[in-house]
Amino acid sequence: MNEKKWDVYVYGDINIDIVIPGVEKFPGPGQEMEVPVMETFVGGGAALFTLGAGKLGLHPVFQGEVGDDCYGDFIRKEFLRSHVDDSLLQTSKTQKTGISLSFTDEKDRSFLTYRGTNESLHIDAVDIEKVKDASHIHVTGYAGSSNHDSYLSFLKSMKEETQTSVSFDLGWDSTGEWKQEIYQLFPYIDILFMNETEAQHYARKEDVREAALDFAAYCGLAVIKMGKKGSIAIKGREIYEADAYTVNAIDTTGAGDSFNAGFVYGFLKGKSPEDSLRIGNACGALSVTALGGNTGFPTEDRLMRFIQESEAVVIK
Repeated sequence: MNEKKWDVYVYGDINIDIVIPGVEKFPGPGQEMEVPVMETFVGGGAALFTLGAGKLGLHPVFQGEVGDDCYGDFIRKEFLRSHVDDSLLQTSKTQKTGISLSFTDEKDRSFLTYRGTNESLHIDAVDIEKVKDASHIHVTGYAGSSNHDSYLSFLKSMKEETQTSVSFDLGWDSTGEWKQEIYQLFPYIDILFMNETEAQHYARKEDVREAALDFAAYCGLAVIKMGKKGSIAIKGREIYEADAYTVNAIDTTGAGDSFNAGFVYGFLKGKSPEDSLRIGNACGALSVTALGGNTGFPTEDRLMRFIQESEAVVIK
């Protein structure tokens, strides 16, 4: 990595996750039910990625916004614990920190979400001059037609004005557009992240490898997360694969963002795409072994021990 102020610059969503496990039904009107536990964690895909990068020993900075409330204070303390620079994390005087209630059982999860300070997110808020102080930037928050032009303009500026590499997790398209114009973004992206279902929707292809090959014709690396089937990365026409790790899953929240953090760590450390996939798979697997999107995320030492014990593979 180049000598920069930060290894990774992240702009995006951050909120509080209140996780309530073991909920199989909701109380009726006028009723009260007790649950054995409620846990409070940092949530939001961009924030979980950032916490993971910090735990792995990278030096990330996070730009976003929290409320002037106890939850905002909680988030700042968690950032400090994971060695995240919060100097670009603003405090709103008008909006409260976003909250997501996660009701989980063995089969599924349901959510109630208050977006709060995340309502004001806009990629135009990112200062290109500050990004120049980072080796890499991780981008989320794409929402189809509503912000496509802004993201295209931003990515073009990144390519023209900086030497900062870019990773981009498109995420699920809640609008249902699955906008084909996303291909306009790809030439400006060094690492494109999608899960299997997203890739199939965007590429209009059933075979995920064909979808990834399609994407890789335009971007630097197309990386597809496939859950229990592992993950693949394609550079040009070269296909790299890594199997998933078997763990006892407690909470799958943030598994994809944890994978992203692991893969970007490998990328920035100069590791091969195959080794970066292994690292991403391991981070994603370990993250689901505890409640909360980042609780089970490993330190660098634990990560390497887990991979070596699981595969007898040495990551160089």
